[in-house]
Amino acid sequence: MIRVLLADDEPLIRAGVRAVLSADPGLEVVAEASDGHEAITRTLEHRPDVVLLDIRMPRMDGLETVAELRRVAPGTAVVMLTTFSEDAYIARALADGADGFLLKTGDPKELLSGIRAVAEGGVCLAPKVARRVVGELAGDRLSRGAAARERVERLTPREREVLALLGEGLSNAEIARRLHLVEGTVKMHVSSILVRLEAPNRVRAAITAHEAGLV
Repeated sequence: MIRVLLADDEPLIRAGVRAVLSADPGLEVVAEASDGHEAITRTLEHRPDVVLLDIRMPRMDGLETVAELRRVAPGTAVVMLTTFSEDAYIARALADGADGFLLKTGDPKELLSGIRAVAEGGVCLAPKVARRVVGELAGDRLSRGAAARERVERLTPREREVLALLGEGLSNAEIARRLHLVEGTVKMHVSSILVRLEAPNRVRAAITAHEAGLV
Protein backbone atom coordinates (compact mmCIF):
# COMPACT_ATOMS: atom_id res chain seq x y z
CA MET A 1 0.00 0.00 0.00
CA ILE A 2 1.39 3.41 -1.02
CA ARG A 3 0.49 6.12 1.50
CA VAL A 4 -0.21 9.56 0.00
CA LEU A 5 -0.66 13.06 1.43
CA LEU A 6 -2.57 15.69 -0.62
CA ALA A 7 -1.66 19.37 -0.25
CA ASP A 8 -3.84 21.89 -2.08
CA ASP A 9 -5.68 24.98 -0.86
CA GLU A 10 -8.81 24.13 -2.88
CA PRO A 11 -11.06 21.55 -1.16
CA LEU A 12 -12.75 20.66 -4.44
CA ILE A 13 -9.40 19.81 -6.05
CA ARG A 14 -8.42 17.68 -3.05
CA ALA A 15 -11.74 15.85 -3.26
CA GLY A 16 -11.25 15.17 -6.97
CA VAL A 17 -7.71 13.89 -6.55
CA ARG A 18 -8.78 11.75 -3.60
CA ALA A 19 -11.53 10.23 -5.75
CA VAL A 20 -9.01 9.34 -8.47
CA LEU A 21 -6.62 7.76 -5.98
CA SER A 22 -9.34 5.87 -4.13
CA ALA A 23 -10.08 3.95 -7.32
CA ASP A 24 -6.67 2.28 -7.01
CA PRO A 25 -6.63 -0.37 -4.25
CA GLY A 26 -2.85 0.02 -3.91
CA LEU A 27 -3.06 3.69 -2.86
CA GLU A 28 -4.28 5.24 0.38
CA VAL A 29 -4.72 8.95 1.14
CA VAL A 30 -3.60 9.24 4.76
CA ALA A 31 -3.87 13.03 5.20
CA GLU A 32 -4.70 16.33 3.51
CA ALA A 33 -3.29 19.84 3.90
CA SER A 34 -4.41 23.28 2.69
CA ASP A 35 -1.01 25.01 2.73
CA GLY A 36 2.70 24.30 2.98
CA HIS A 37 3.00 24.63 6.75
CA GLU A 38 0.19 22.14 7.25
CA ALA A 39 1.72 19.81 4.64
CA ILE A 40 5.00 19.67 6.57
CA THR A 41 3.25 19.09 9.90
CA ARG A 42 1.03 16.33 8.48
CA THR A 43 4.01 14.72 6.73
CA LEU A 44 5.90 14.46 10.01
CA GLU A 45 2.78 13.08 11.72
CA HIS A 46 1.76 10.50 9.11
CA ARG A 47 5.05 9.76 7.28
CA PRO A 48 3.46 9.20 3.85
CA ASP A 49 5.39 7.58 1.02
CA VAL A 50 4.41 10.35 -1.41
CA VAL A 51 3.33 13.98 -1.00
CA LEU A 52 1.35 15.65 -3.81
CA LEU A 53 1.96 19.41 -3.67
CA ASP A 54 0.21 22.27 -5.38
CA ILE A 55 2.45 25.26 -6.17
CA ARG A 56 0.27 28.23 -5.24
CA MET A 57 -0.94 27.91 -1.66
CA PRO A 58 -1.32 30.49 1.16
CA ARG A 59 1.22 31.02 3.94
CA MET A 60 3.83 28.73 2.37
CA ASP A 61 3.70 27.76 -1.30
CA GLY A 62 4.63 24.42 -2.82
CA LEU A 63 8.05 25.52 -4.00
CA GLU A 64 9.11 26.54 -0.50
CA THR A 65 7.51 23.41 0.90
CA VAL A 66 9.36 20.93 -1.32
CA ALA A 67 12.73 22.33 -0.20
CA GLU A 68 11.73 22.05 3.47
CA LEU A 69 10.34 18.52 3.00
CA ARG A 70 13.66 17.43 1.50
CA ARG A 71 15.29 18.62 4.73
CA VAL A 72 12.87 17.23 7.33
CA ALA A 73 11.51 14.15 5.51
CA PRO A 74 14.15 13.02 2.98
CA GLY A 75 12.60 9.57 2.69
CA THR A 76 9.29 10.93 1.38
CA ALA A 77 8.87 11.37 -2.37
CA VAL A 78 7.44 14.72 -3.46
CA VAL A 79 5.45 15.34 -6.65
CA MET A 80 4.26 18.77 -7.77
CA LEU A 81 0.66 18.56 -9.01
CA THR A 82 -0.30 21.91 -10.44
CA THR A 83 -1.90 23.87 -13.27
CA PHE A 84 1.23 26.03 -13.61
CA SER A 85 3.88 24.73 -16.01
CA GLU A 86 6.08 27.81 -16.41
CA ASP A 87 9.74 26.98 -16.94
CA ALA A 88 10.79 28.86 -13.79
CA TYR A 89 8.45 26.76 -11.64
CA ILE A 90 9.66 23.52 -13.21
CA ALA A 91 13.33 24.41 -12.83
CA ARG A 92 13.03 25.51 -9.22
CA ALA A 93 10.89 22.55 -8.14
CA LEU A 94 13.29 20.01 -9.64
CA ALA A 95 16.36 21.87 -8.34
CA ASP A 96 14.88 21.95 -4.83
CA GLY A 97 14.32 18.20 -4.82
CA ALA A 98 10.93 17.37 -6.32
CA ASP A 99 10.77 13.79 -7.63
CA GLY A 100 8.11 14.61 -10.19
CA PHE A 101 6.09 17.36 -11.85
CA LEU A 102 2.57 16.56 -13.06
CA LEU A 103 -0.24 18.74 -14.35
CA LYS A 104 -3.81 18.75 -13.06
CA THR A 105 -4.96 18.84 -16.67
CA GLY A 106 -3.23 15.51 -17.39
CA ASP A 107 -4.69 12.03 -17.68
CA PRO A 108 -5.57 10.47 -14.28
CA LYS A 109 -3.58 7.42 -15.39
CA GLU A 110 -0.46 9.62 -15.48
CA LEU A 111 -1.10 10.58 -11.87
CA LEU A 112 -1.49 6.98 -10.72
CA SER A 113 1.56 5.73 -12.61
CA GLY A 114 3.57 8.75 -11.48
CA ILE A 115 2.82 8.10 -7.81
CA ARG A 116 3.85 4.47 -8.21
CA ALA A 117 7.04 5.49 -10.02
CA VAL A 118 8.27 7.87 -7.32
CA ALA A 119 7.21 5.50 -4.51
CA GLU A 120 9.47 2.87 -6.09
CA GLY A 121 12.38 5.29 -6.30
CA GLY A 122 11.81 6.56 -9.84
CA VAL A 123 10.78 9.93 -11.25
CA CYS A 124 7.73 11.21 -13.11
CA LEU A 125 7.29 14.15 -15.45
CA ALA A 126 4.18 15.12 -17.38
CA PRO A 127 4.88 14.79 -21.14
CA LYS A 128 4.65 18.57 -21.60
CA VAL A 129 7.12 19.10 -18.75
CA ALA A 130 9.46 16.39 -20.02
CA ARG A 131 9.65 18.10 -23.42
CA ARG A 132 10.65 21.36 -21.75
CA VAL A 133 13.33 19.66 -19.67
CA VAL A 134 14.76 17.96 -22.76
CA GLY A 135 14.63 21.26 -24.62
CA GLU A 136 16.58 22.93 -21.85
CA LEU A 137 19.22 20.22 -22.07
CA ALA A 138 19.54 20.69 -25.81
CA GLY A 139 19.87 24.46 -25.52
CA ASP A 140 23.38 24.48 -24.07
CA ARG A 141 24.44 20.94 -24.76
CA LEU A 142 28.19 21.36 -25.26
CA SER A 143 29.01 23.25 -22.07
CA ARG A 144 26.59 21.20 -20.01
CA GLY A 145 27.95 17.97 -21.45
CA ALA A 146 31.54 18.81 -20.57
CA ALA A 147 30.61 19.70 -17.00
CA ALA A 148 28.47 16.57 -16.64
CA ARG A 149 31.22 14.28 -17.95
CA GLU A 150 33.63 15.81 -15.45
CA ARG A 151 31.23 15.07 -12.59
CA VAL A 152 30.57 11.54 -13.82
CA GLU A 153 34.32 10.84 -13.68
CA ARG A 154 33.96 10.89 -9.89
CA LEU A 155 31.85 7.73 -10.02
CA THR A 156 32.93 4.11 -9.92
CA PRO A 157 32.22 1.94 -12.99
CA ARG A 158 29.26 0.30 -11.20
CA GLU A 159 27.88 3.69 -10.18
CA ARG A 160 28.05 4.81 -13.81
CA GLU A 161 26.01 1.76 -14.79
CA VAL A 162 23.40 2.62 -12.15
CA LEU A 163 23.38 6.28 -13.23
CA ALA A 164 22.77 5.32 -16.85
CA LEU A 165 19.71 3.31 -15.81
CA LEU A 166 18.55 6.19 -13.62
CA GLY A 167 18.71 8.27 -16.76
CA GLU A 168 16.35 5.84 -18.44
CA GLY A 169 13.86 6.46 -15.63
CA LEU A 170 14.13 3.01 -14.03
CA SER A 171 13.17 2.48 -10.39
CA ASN A 172 15.52 0.88 -7.84
CA ALA A 173 13.76 -2.46 -8.26
CA GLU A 174 14.09 -2.33 -12.05
CA ILE A 175 17.77 -1.39 -11.83
CA ALA A 176 18.36 -4.27 -9.43
CA ARG A 177 16.80 -6.74 -11.86
CA ARG A 178 18.72 -5.31 -14.81
CA LEU A 179 22.10 -5.49 -13.02
CA HIS A 180 21.36 -8.68 -11.02
CA LEU A 181 21.77 -6.88 -7.70
CA VAL A 182 19.69 -6.75 -4.54
CA GLU A 183 17.59 -3.62 -4.21
CA GLY A 184 19.38 -2.53 -1.02
CA THR A 185 22.68 -2.43 -2.91
CA VAL A 186 21.12 -0.27 -5.62
CA LYS A 187 19.84 2.15 -2.97
CA MET A 188 23.37 2.47 -1.57
CA HIS A 189 24.75 3.13 -5.06
CA VAL A 190 22.08 5.77 -5.71
CA SER A 191 22.84 7.52 -2.42
CA SER A 192 26.55 7.56 -3.27
CA ILE A 193 25.83 8.86 -6.79
CA LEU A 194 23.76 11.77 -5.46
CA VAL A 195 26.56 12.74 -3.05
CA ARG A 196 29.35 12.47 -5.64
CA LEU A 197 27.38 14.39 -8.28
CA GLU A 198 26.17 16.94 -5.71
CA ALA A 199 22.67 16.27 -7.06
CA PRO A 200 19.67 17.06 -4.82
CA ASN A 201 17.58 14.19 -6.20
CA ARG A 202 17.21 11.47 -8.82
CA VAL A 203 15.80 13.88 -11.38
CA ARG A 204 18.96 15.99 -11.42
CA ALA A 205 21.11 12.84 -11.48
CA ALA A 206 19.12 11.56 -14.46
CA ILE A 207 19.62 14.87 -16.26
CA THR A 208 23.35 14.58 -15.63
CA ALA A 209 23.30 11.10 -17.16
CA HIS A 210 21.74 12.52 -20.32
CA GLU A 211 24.11 15.47 -20.43
CA ALA A 212 27.14 13.19 -20.02
CA GLY A 213 25.96 10.94 -22.84
CA LEU A 214 25.34 7.87 -20.69
CA VAL A 215 21.81 7.51 -22.06
